[in-house]
Amino acid sequence: MPRMLDVSQDVRAEIGDDEADRLLVGDNAPGSYDCTSCRTPGDSDQERTSTVLFIGDETAVLAFAHATCIPSQVVKVAEDQLQGAVRSITGSEQKNTEGRMPEQAVLGITSGLVLIEDDLRPALVVEPTGPVARPGTDGSGGDEFLPLLLEQGFRPAPHMNRLPEVLAGWSVLLAVGQLHAVLQPSAGGGNPVAWWQAHQPLQVTDGWRAAVNKSQTVLVFAAPAGTIGQQPREDLLRDALEKAAVNGLLVAASMPLAGT
Repeated sequence: MPRMLDVSQDVRAEIGDDEADRLLVGDNAPGSYDCTSCRTPGDSDQERTSTVLFIGDETAVLAFAHATCIPSQVVKVAEDQLQGAVRSITGSEQKNTEGRMPEQAVLGITSGLVLIEDDLRPALVVEPTGPVARPGTDGSGGDEFLPLLLEQGFRPAPHMNRLPEVLAGWSVLLAVGQLHAVLQPSAGGGNPVAWWQAHQPLQVTDGWRAAVNKSQTVLVFAAPAGTIGQQPREDLLRDALEKAAVNGLLVAASMPLAGT
């Protein structure tokens, strides 16, 4: 039975018609896979699956993703990042000092309203489920989540009294009142790509949606794993953010709203 694969014209142009046709009839494609976007299992025999071609300076890697996460596309990335992806896809990552394979951290996002400059602002709080390794490394260098974001243009947030600076090229995608993705500039200069994408669109409160429709801007805060946690109330979320800021564990950026 042909697998439920989507192969975009851009991907077909890169891999050639013969390889694309082999994929579509079920050759050279795994039935099960780990989604390259959300990192949860997928099955190309049971659900629509996107082929995603990562291209570096010297290397190209074909990966798979839930079609509900990202469409089939070509993604240009730095060669060192792609080498890390090769090790991940082939299962040849270096083991850590205890002989175990490093686990893949997943980004969690919480929405809430925070009071800054006498106004309630729509915010997203990003916190990974575990330490984040620099691409192509085994994670022995420690958690690189904040350094990687600073390299992308996020700024340290030493307090919660001022609006963070706008991060050029980034945006938050909201559609039909649901949160779909945080978009970043494409390495190749084309359309923005998803830095974070919801496996299923996330509901936001009426108050949050009203605030973002008013400001057309979302404040994005990020902290290392275990810093913020799942807070049941927005006042507790604010307290956790302030504590992270005082301890130098918070970075932030303002991003324009994309969508409605």
